[in-house]
Amino acid sequence: MHRINATLHPDSSLNPGSVARMIAGLQRENGDIPWHIGGKTDPWDLVESVMGLNIGGFHDQAMAALDWLAALQNENGSWYSSYIDSVPEDRTTESHMACYLAVGLFHQFLIKGNTADLEKFWPIMSKGVGFALDLQAVTGEIYWAKSPVGKVDPMSLLSGSSSIFMSLKCALAIAAILGRDRPEWVNALKKLGRSIRENIFTYNVSKSRFSMYWFYPILSGALQAERANARIDRYWHKYVIEGQGCRCVSDQPWVTIAETSELVLALHAIGRRQKAGIVFSWIHNRVFDDQTFWCGYTYPDMVVWPEDKISWTNAVVLM
Repeated sequence: MHRINATLHPDSSLNPGSVARMIAGLQRENGDIPWHIGGKTDPWDLVESVMGLNIGGFHDQAMAALDWLAALQNENGSWYSSYIDSVPEDRTTESHMACYLAVGLFHQFLIKGNTADLEKFWPIMSKGVGFALDLQAVTGEIYWAKSPVGKVDPMSLLSGSSSIFMSLKCALAIAAILGRDRPEWVNALKKLGRSIRENIFTYNVSKSRFSMYWFYPILSGALQAERANARIDRYWHKYVIEGQGCRCVSDQPWVTIAETSELVLALHAIGRRQKAGIVFSWIHNRVFDDQTFWCGYTYPDMVVWPEDKISWTNAVVLM
């Protein structure tokens, strides 16, 4: 792939309208939002893009994306791992993708205050949560996926289970707003939280090179207070390049804008707002000429890679 040298824009500031407009520009007529021009779509990152659209005020486009997603839900509540032009590319069905709709819906409610949207998508969201919880082990962790032939892979991912923890919290908030009792979701959330806090090494440690393994338990709220702060401090220099941002993986000099933005959110969630502001200041000018954000860049050679303008990367910057 051709790589372009990074040109910084020192005077740039976040332009939510430009960023959200880029996401909307990627949307197809049927509501689908691929990663980039000609790219694939996955359900989790589509929900990220929906949140970016809602932040930018593109509410009709956000609803169109949710309608597209709802139409493609499988009978068992899952979605396939990826699609190209609405056709399944990878028929694996992942637990964290099945229930992330709850996060997007609750986020949309916080912005719009519209319970009609919650009512409309409640059956879809509930089926997705049900698929994920059917993969919960008795010890609390949630297996990551079923294969294309429907076989459960009994492996749990810390980042995926942390995402599910957040999804369950949002699903329960929606249930409360709509006056619906879901004690089984409450119990599942308690078991999952206990697993993340007390049995973290039961999760696939081979994925620990990914920075999401580090901060997702904090971003989701599964780890809080002293435990969260201790985890941030213990692994900070493993994943963070000072003055640049967060690596995608600890053993590569690739700083990614999405992971850095998520780290900012995690720091803010545990009250380290000054630190969060400092980290965000490192990436605020990592933009193309149109003020949309790079996906990532290598350091110290400062080469933008990949050069695609990514929908969900820009969405998480808006968050």
